[in-house]
Amino acid sequence: MKKNKTEIREFDPAELLDSEEAMADYLNLELAAGDPHYIKIALYNIARARNMSAIAEKSGVSCDSLYSALSDEGNPEYSTIQKIVDALDMQLIVVPKGARIALHA
Repeated sequence: MKKNKTEIREFDPAELLDSEEAMADYLNLELAAGDPHYIKIALYNIARARNMSAIAEKSGVSCDSLYSALSDEGNPEYSTIQKIVDALDMQLIVVPKGARIALHA
């Protein structure tokens, strides 16, 4: 009897970020949670979904610097985060704590 092998692939969240709304919702959820590490990971995944090289060029941050800033060891300055967010054609906004975040359906 021949056994079928099941292929297991590593989960890649960037594959699910297939719309502007999905990217914005993801980043908003991480911003609301408030953990800088996961905010950085969200930016990394969104940049990968949108083509990291293009985001680097549009932001004026070198590709190496972008990867470094968004790496596990990275600690990007706010100015770098703002350049990345601008290059993603997004904006960061502030709402009162406890306010409902309007996520796209």
